[in-house]
Amino acid sequence: MYALFEDGGKFLAGRVMSEADSSTQVELDSGKRVKVKAANVLLKFDKPAPAELISAAQTLAQEIDLDLAWEFAPEQEFGFADLARDYFDANAGTTQQAAALFRLFEAPHYFRRLGKGNFKKAPEDIVKAALLGIERKKQLSAQIDAWAGELVSGQCPAPVREQLYKILFKPDKNAPEYKAVVEAAKRSQRAPLDLLTAAGAIDSPYQFHWKRFLFENFPRGTGFPPLQAPAIKEALPLAEVQAFSIDDSATTEIDDALSVQGLGSGTVVFGVHIAAPGLAITPDGAIDKVARDRLSTVYMPGHKLTMLPDDVVQAYTLTEGRECPAVSLYVTLDESTLEVTGSETRLERVPITANLRHDQLDSVITEESLTGAAAAPYPFGAELAFAFRLANHLKARREIVRGKPENFNRPDYNFRLEGNEGQEPRGDERVTITTRRRGAPLDLIVAEAMILANSTWGGWLADCGVPGIYRSQASLAPGMKVRMGVKPAPHAGMGVAQYTWATSPLRRYVDLVNQWQIIACARHGRTAALAAPFKPKDAGLFSIISGFDAAYSAYNGFQSGIERYWTLKYLAQNDITELDAAVMKDGLVRADELPLVFRALGAEGLPRGARVRVRVTGADLLTLDLHASVAARIDDPATTADDAPVDELEVEEAVENAGPLTLAIDVQDGDAEPVPAAAAV
Repeated sequence: MYALFEDGGKFLAGRVMSEADSSTQVELDSGKRVKVKAANVLLKFDKPAPAELISAAQTLAQEIDLDLAWEFAPEQEFGFADLARDYFDANAGTTQQAAALFRLFEAPHYFRRLGKGNFKKAPEDIVKAALLGIERKKQLSAQIDAWAGELVSGQCPAPVREQLYKILFKPDKNAPEYKAVVEAAKRSQRAPLDLLTAAGAIDSPYQFHWKRFLFENFPRGTGFPPLQAPAIKEALPLAEVQAFSIDDSATTEIDDALSVQGLGSGTVVFGVHIAAPGLAITPDGAIDKVARDRLSTVYMPGHKLTMLPDDVVQAYTLTEGRECPAVSLYVTLDESTLEVTGSETRLERVPITANLRHDQLDSVITEESLTGAAAAPYPFGAELAFAFRLANHLKARREIVRGKPENFNRPDYNFRLEGNEGQEPRGDERVTITTRRRGAPLDLIVAEAMILANSTWGGWLADCGVPGIYRSQASLAPGMKVRMGVKPAPHAGMGVAQYTWATSPLRRYVDLVNQWQIIACARHGRTAALAAPFKPKDAGLFSIISGFDAAYSAYNGFQSGIERYWTLKYLAQNDITELDAAVMKDGLVRADELPLVFRALGAEGLPRGARVRVRVTGADLLTLDLHASVAARIDDPATTADDAPVDELEVEEAVENAGPLTLAIDVQDGDAEPVPAAAAV
């Protein structure tokens, strides 16, 4: 005797070896013996053989018309053998009964399973809905197949093009567009990005990077809602200073200005004046919601996305010729020793006498002109000379705390797109890359003034018992990164006891938040904790830190990546095929005269700092990968005297970030978690 039984949703048959009340032992054709619960045995028979029965029943099952079977089925519960007798004939045999069982089991939209081979037919409306769903699924499957065929043939269907960035970076694995790309990639044995590029889905490499950034960070677009800058209602006193700012000519968000009073008197008051949108913009107001949504201005060559609308920025920016509301820090110093004897914060209107532009003055305002005896041939010569002297003093004191000098051996790079005229770049403009020496006098003056203000205000917030957003670094050891928190802590990289960001409230949201807290301290002193917008242990500050960290990292990553794009474009436009570079680690080299870190074949076994000439063999503007190999070593291998200096933190970041673009689509199984691109170094 044979038995047909169900095991884990599959039907098996074999010879009955023994039976008990609750179970039956069955031997399969393979020789394997299995113990089957009595409830799972659905049919016992003497012939045909098990394998023959299952094969014949499966073939016959496909001939059963489900609509007709549903019509024949009774309204009440029934068994598969009952349906076989109704559908075939009253003497339906073993094969016909097994066929009815198989057909009923595979059609849950027609018949609901009740166990032990019993079923109940589904209501008519459920059957119609299920059939409609099945038909839709068939049509969708056919559509996926058609789209995949188009992609393989080099054409991109419009729905796939519209979902391009979602497919590549934040895929919905159930979406037909995603499935079509996965299927096409499998058929063509091509990487998804190569496949889509060949199919014309990507208009240009620049637009690919730009639109991907917007997709991930500005899904609702880059426009601002209609907003009006609120007026500062507070009557502010007028400061008795002549302040000046130092920025690039392209800067419209002028956050900071400086002033110097008392030169020649023995006591000098050095002023740092910060634009004060915090006096008008209120937490949870309309403008605050916009600023908190963006969190920072996004910078890139030839373009930027500001944190605040331009009309709002212009209401508070420190424009020359105006008396601008400001949060001012006045630091009193001994003119000869430059020792700080006191500091004071005021809310006031500050006369901005001039907006100095360092790109116009860097060649004029030099270290020699600032330290020489002759009168300086530019505005605020005496004030700038004192500020430069103070900046060097402050820097030297920080370096003592820091434990080693700050390294300014690498230049800063400026990108200029010809014919851009301030419009959104197309990606095919001719690019010019120029250098500026890090630590140039004007840069040093501004940098040290801001560090002084941020560290002083950080300590003052703590003294007043008011929380703020701080940046700290435990040590300069490799891997020790800067952290953000709500409590003051040393910043080893800066060499200061505590450090906030409070000097760019028009450009960074954390600076605006800290400005609100500083304003509360300026108004209420030691009782400011009761009046400050954010109280101690306020969960809102942690939420802001988390959001800002993520956004700021994404914005900086995009800026680095798009600068790398323009650098690769620069190589092609100027037909540059060789570069001099310094070896870093793991085959990475850093170009001497361009902002470019890349892998070069042949650099793997060379020591760090070794100088090499690299031959450029090609570049991929989509993955931002540069193909190169070492042509020659151009230093003396016998000595390290001519090796390039190596910054361990720079090496660590370069190794972490170097590599081609990483997608969130895996053609092996179409199942992968989104990961960030690691194209920009």
